[in-house]
Amino acid sequence: MKRSKRIAALILAAAMLFTITACSSSGQESSKVLQASSSISSSNSSSDSAKTVVRVAGLKGPTGLSMVKLMSDSKNGDASGDDQFTMVSSPDEIVAKISSGEVDVAAAPTNLAAALYNKTNGGVQLAAVTTLGVLYVLTANGETIKSLSDLKGKTVYSSGQGATPEYALNFILRQSGLEPGKDVDVEYKAEHAELASMMIAGKVKIAVLPEPFVTQVLSKNSTAKIALNLTDEWNEAAKNQSVLTMGCLIVRKKFAQENKSALDSFLADYKASADYVRTNPGKAAVLSQQFGIMDSAVAEKAIPNCAIVYMDGTEMKEKIPEFLNVLYQANPKSVGGKLPADDFYYQK
Repeated sequence: MKRSKRIAALILAAAMLFTITACSSSGQESSKVLQASSSISSSNSSSDSAKTVVRVAGLKGPTGLSMVKLMSDSKNGDASGDDQFTMVSSPDEIVAKISSGEVDVAAAPTNLAAALYNKTNGGVQLAAVTTLGVLYVLTANGETIKSLSDLKGKTVYSSGQGATPEYALNFILRQSGLEPGKDVDVEYKAEHAELASMMIAGKVKIAVLPEPFVTQVLSKNSTAKIALNLTDEWNEAAKNQSVLTMGCLIVRKKFAQENKSALDSFLADYKASADYVRTNPGKAAVLSQQFGIMDSAVAEKAIPNCAIVYMDGTEMKEKIPEFLNVLYQANPKSVGGKLPADDFYYQK
């Protein structure tokens, strides 16, 4: 009997030794399995001693600029959490990554946040507003526009038909007593780049464009200048009851519920990043190019016009509903068919 117990113990020890040896000799494979398991896990957590990994999708362009310092800190191990960043080129990619659970937090157009909330039956929340309006009225070739009233009887070229730029421009014009198509002729081009090229070439005298195309036009057409900031015009039209906002952070509701402390810490780091970018455009521009968001020369000039902010909590909940209502009144589909309920707004 004693001999049988000794044999059993030896067999068990040998099995354990084989398992340990196999794990240590296949470090790369084990790492891949752990990474795959982490991406599938809805809570994104391992042990109590490990930091929660926040998987973030950034959007190239103005919407992604505010996170470059946080991306740099995370890469260098200086952030308070363990964050993983993926940069994408289109909002459609954001939709896919958030809907599938591939990422937990994402930068997105603000109206898309509302649409995703409706599409996922409340599975997505608005965590913070990060970019206000990046839309400007530009003039060139001797055209002079000092106020909205000066647009009466003029032809204005714009891009973004069927999206926030069109709805914002129409709202601002109407609040100023100007009816689009009657008092102001608005002609739309399919792409921002197309309209920018036309203005650079001197084919357009008045245009509504977003950054970074504003910067491109100003740098290549010496007669071009900014005539109106549509964020300021929106504030006046809305009597400061809402804000024109183009970019935000969204979070999967399930992740927010299961990892509130980690999310709040991430948002604090994000706010610090946004503040850094706004006050250090030169250094932030270098990081922008490093992470493939925007060329540094363009970014340095564009950042001051990108209306980078950080707004969350009560202020966000007070300012965003009416903005979304303007879009809803223009086209219900722009916010997913209906206005989001109170639980759309994440609270720390």
